[in-house]
Amino acid sequence: MPPFQSPITRRQACKLLATVAIPSASTWALPIPKEDAYKLVAANDRQRILKAAANYLPLQPQTITAFPSLKIPGGPHDFFSQADYFWPDPQNPSGPYINRDGQSNPENFNDHRKAMIALSIQMPALTAAWLLTRDRNYGQQACNHLRAWFINPATRMNPNLEYSQGVHGVSTGRSWGIIDTLHLVEVARAASIVSPHFLNPAEQTALKDWFRSYLQWLKTSDKGQHERDAQNNHATCWALQASEFARLIDDTTTRSEIHRQYTEILLPDQLGLDGSFPKELARTKPYSYSIFNFDVMATLCQSLKSVEPELLTFQLPDGRGICKAAHFIYPYLKDKTTWPYVKDVEHFEALPVRSPGLLFTGLACHQQPNIALWKTLNPDPTDHEVIRNNPIRQPLLWI
Repeated sequence: MPPFQSPITRRQACKLLATVAIPSASTWALPIPKEDAYKLVAANDRQRILKAAANYLPLQPQTITAFPSLKIPGGPHDFFSQADYFWPDPQNPSGPYINRDGQSNPENFNDHRKAMIALSIQMPALTAAWLLTRDRNYGQQACNHLRAWFINPATRMNPNLEYSQGVHGVSTGRSWGIIDTLHLVEVARAASIVSPHFLNPAEQTALKDWFRSYLQWLKTSDKGQHERDAQNNHATCWALQASEFARLIDDTTTRSEIHRQYTEILLPDQLGLDGSFPKELARTKPYSYSIFNFDVMATLCQSLKSVEPELLTFQLPDGRGICKAAHFIYPYLKDKTTWPYVKDVEHFEALPVRSPGLLFTGLACHQQPNIALWKTLNPDPTDHEVIRNNPIRQPLLWI
């Protein structure tokens, strides 16, 4: 386990950088300039990105309208999914489903979620390929996805999640389902990079209007407000979504609100003094949820880098911050056999995979071992449950 170090100030870093060269990632011990961080990720991911983008280039975008079902309580443009951990009741097979926490029901309707996950994999990869090569084919295809999902009246999704993670016999949709659009976070980040170059003014307006409408629904609907006030990773995921959607539409007010939510609510209420997430450790999948919440929280800090004070190096008076969370999770990402808590009921063997939180904290918290470990972990998992909980796949877009 690397020794934990308190973040240094930007002024201290500048003084040290004036006298210390940074020859390679293997010797970094300080927060590094944005340009060098970009070069690090680009060098590490270039071949992976270009290989993936070449595969995605000929694929036509598919939105939720391509997957109709009699189970859907709304219309053809409404996103629908069923709650993962709910199953038929053996004592009442035709009655309301019952909860089996941590155990996903394979019979659920998942086609809309799969379509959104495909979007979240393909569109950012195409954007990253355009960023690396400036090949217009990549950028145009990335924006074809944006047109299909958010602009074209025939195929666009309605900007709400009223019917997400419904439970048979109980409800047609729940606040917990808002976590499904976590997969739009990296799409919004990619859109902010590529859309000004390939969408015309009317299309850009329509794209931002969609995200503006969805953000308004997130902030004002009963489901959205309930999710915002959740006590675990669901609130973190709501905050990351709101932050990135607000970033795309230049909503600085919302981003300031999310910044306060992190410093005054999320961090104090969720992070333990040892850097763990006690509410996640209490779940039936404590390893998966601990990593997941760490990654989402670190990405939220990265998302809000332009809002002061910078959250990646922010600490509460008792020392709690995302750097401490990284210090806690690092040894268990490096060697899963040292995990001292209960093993997850499912998919434990498929973990760990590449953690964006390791990269973001490694760069900001002068924790070089985090960067070294990040480079060794699998960036492209195949386990469907791990993919569902792995929304950040192109860190190049975040640096």
